[in-house]
Amino acid sequence: MIRLPERRKIDDPGSSGALNDLSFILIIFFIVIAGFNINKGFLLTLPDAERPRIVQTDDLVKCRIDAAGTISIDGNALSVEKLENLLVEKKAKWPNMTFLLIIDEDCAWEHVVRVIHEVRKLRIENFSFKMDGERR
Repeated sequence: MIRLPERRKIDDPGSSGALNDLSFILIIFFIVIAGFNINKGFLLTLPDAERPRIVQTDDLVKCRIDAAGTISIDGNALSVEKLENLLVEKKAKWPNMTFLLIIDEDCAWEHVVRVIHEVRKLRIENFSFKMDGERR
């Protein structure tokens, strides 16, 4: 008896990679056209170089954070709650108050963020900071 070679079975189109490729392309397409909400962080308005901004010394509040995270104004140590109360009082007296934050270079970032959060919460628009200490 003569044996005929077996015929290859026809593949099901659903098992081919064509549909997988198509779905992958559609996913990429929708990701590309989708709008993403980007966290903008701190929005800073920098002064114009041609017109420098002059800050009155009476309107300036200097706050210092040391390496341990202690907040002080004029040499007096404050808690975050006392800082908030003090800033509310000063903002009532001086609406154009400028808050200067002097940060020790060894201070943990969490302490700095805590103070910045309070300043933003009180809607103090004029904010400045600088690092204190020599860079290594």
